[in-house]
Amino acid sequence: MREDDPYDLDSGVDPATFAAAAPEPSIDGIDGSGEDAEGSAVADAPVYAVGVGPGNPEYLTPRGRRAIREADVVVGFETVVDFVADETDADLLTCGYADEAEALSEFGRRVAAGERGTAVLMGDPNHSGYQFLGKVQRAVERPVRVIPGISSLQIAASRARTPMEDTRFVTLHKSGSLDADLDRLAGAVGERHLLVLPRPFDWMPGDIAEFLVDSGADESLDALVLERLTHDDERITRTTLGDLRESAGGSGPDSTPYSDLSVLAVRAPVDATD
Repeated sequence: MREDDPYDLDSGVDPATFAAAAPEPSIDGIDGSGEDAEGSAVADAPVYAVGVGPGNPEYLTPRGRRAIREADVVVGFETVVDFVADETDADLLTCGYADEAEALSEFGRRVAAGERGTAVLMGDPNHSGYQFLGKVQRAVERPVRVIPGISSLQIAASRARTPMEDTRFVTLHKSGSLDADLDRLAGAVGERHLLVLPRPFDWMPGDIAEFLVDSGADESLDALVLERLTHDDERITRTTLGDLRESAGGSGPDSTPYSDLSVLAVRAPVDATD
């Protein structure tokens, strides 16, 4: 468990597991906007969990923008809410790890009182957003409907030319033990492309590279660190696993040369000859 995360994942069901326990329920009589055919608010209208994309507003989907615009109250991590603050007149409940539970509790009270609620998550909720999604789901007594977004992973796959069907994706951007996730990376490296979401700041690209090399990966494999994708200051570092491991170690933003908004791509060898 992260020291600044108030949720003890060893004391109960991981919120990500809670969120994935069953399919989304059907919502009869709703056109997807939380209103019935006559335009009246529906008492059990869904709460929306919107993927806001990689942070560039051009990558926010029209459906996601609509759910944010029509909300009475929006909740999310401060850095995520900041990206969409200009899209809505809703009350904004921002949080970090330390006050996440408090913000979600207030969000739940507002929704229970009849307000339209939208939670915002970076990228696409289906890519590393399930812990926050599960916490939102626990906080409200309404169905939660996910509106997928464009993920930085999709942008990274395009930049690194790593087709999704040939790629192993693993997110380390979550609380709790990462052992099973790291095992998946070690088992696939060199055989499949890897796309990895690092965890700030204890499992950054250099730390992942060090782990993979120590697990037997070829040091010469191509590695790309793709930072702040789609932003004006987007940066892509092209290197090898062996060179990337030199930046391993540390636990804070000053101990790594890479942004917390980064994706690591490790390319498997590709034979492009006839």
